[in-house]
Amino acid sequence: MSIQNMPLQLQPAIQQGFLEREFRDGLQSALAYRAVADREPVAINIGETVTKTRQGFKAPVTTPILPSGNTNLDNGLTATATAIEQYTLSINMFGDTTDLNVVTSQVGIANQFLLNAKVNGVQARQSLDRLARNALFAAYLGGNTRVRTTLGSPNVTISVDDIRGFQYVLVNGVYVAVSGSNTAQVQVGSNTYTLTGTAADGTNVSTAFGGISGTLTFSATVTVADGTALNTVAHPNAPVLIRPNGKWTGGSAFASTTSTAALTSSDTLSLAAIEDAVAQLRNNTGIIGPDFDWYGDNVSMRQLFADADFKQAFQGQYGSREWREGEVFKLAGVRFNPTTEAPVQTHPTNAALKVRRPIICTSGALVEGDFAGMEQKAAEMSGTNAMVDYVDDVVMVTRAPLDRLAQIVAQSWFWVGGFVAPSDATATTTVIPTAGAQYYKRAVVIEHC
Repeated sequence: MSIQNMPLQLQPAIQQGFLEREFRDGLQSALAYRAVADREPVAINIGETVTKTRQGFKAPVTTPILPSGNTNLDNGLTATATAIEQYTLSINMFGDTTDLNVVTSQVGIANQFLLNAKVNGVQARQSLDRLARNALFAAYLGGNTRVRTTLGSPNVTISVDDIRGFQYVLVNGVYVAVSGSNTAQVQVGSNTYTLTGTAADGTNVSTAFGGISGTLTFSATVTVADGTALNTVAHPNAPVLIRPNGKWTGGSAFASTTSTAALTSSDTLSLAAIEDAVAQLRNNTGIIGPDFDWYGDNVSMRQLFADADFKQAFQGQYGSREWREGEVFKLAGVRFNPTTEAPVQTHPTNAALKVRRPIICTSGALVEGDFAGMEQKAAEMSGTNAMVDYVDDVVMVTRAPLDRLAQIVAQSWFWVGGFVAPSDATATTTVIPTAGAQYYKRAVVIEHC
């Protein structure tokens, strides 16, 4: 690595690789949601949006071939096709920079230089972690919302807290916008209506995490009784969303009877809710495990320790690692990963309560696309007026001073890529008899207070 263009004060800190080590330490510390993602390279010169295809499986054959039909060139067989579905991965560039004046920061200059590198690494890690989290929850919170404003009279359009999960329908393996020709059956209150369109509000007032407030339009008028504020609005293909004390949504067509607003102070996290989530994942993916990871905040973990079923499981085990260290590592087929990045929001109707959303995931729930051009650019820039390190699919650039006084060193990072949660709509009951109707099957959100 070329360092001849760097100030003499900094060369001792660089030549032993200290800078790269500090950056790497920052990226690898306390990873949470990004760890869920399967990483895939995005090739150069294919555009900013990439369409990928996930292939399903064919239904099992349980009917024998009749001897009388085993004739001709086809032996009595009819060719069948494999179902496919597509998802779109959009890539963007993210980054930040820090300037260091090697003259005005002469006191402890090497330490400050390394500290900046580590801070950049932590910032990059947190940035990518939040991008991963947002993409994951955008998919697995969609299709479950509530009426926001009571109708004054029957109307074909209602205002809802979150239109995510209602905007697209799957047609021949491709997601297309909801329209008069591509409709969906949606539960509003106690009845079912045919959805024909969605629209986002000009000013977003959603109370959901990452939500988009807007309107849903149907082919027939919605009654005032159904279009009353706080009534449930649910898509039949919405992901399972588990709440304590039986306040579930999703999982089967029109099973939803509650929304986030129904949560109360008694709806705390329980081992039963976690076991319900695991059962849903196993039924919908065919994965027996243990291959499930839980991500939630430390209050959720505290509530788990207070749960009666959890206490009974560890009754008398005062010497167990869980009780001694206050941390659950693995239980009921789930690996527990506490994180401070977990979504925590104020309750939509009770400001005194917080809504927490731990999520349980299995492999394939999230895909990270890393632009291959980053590594190529890093190789091209090495040996120029900048030092370039490619660490954990993130590029770190340390540029030598270019100002007239040769004093200001720029320490920067950038990442080009994106995250997407692929669907598994082709995993129907013909392939997995216990599977539900939901499009997204590889994660389950648990909402509690």
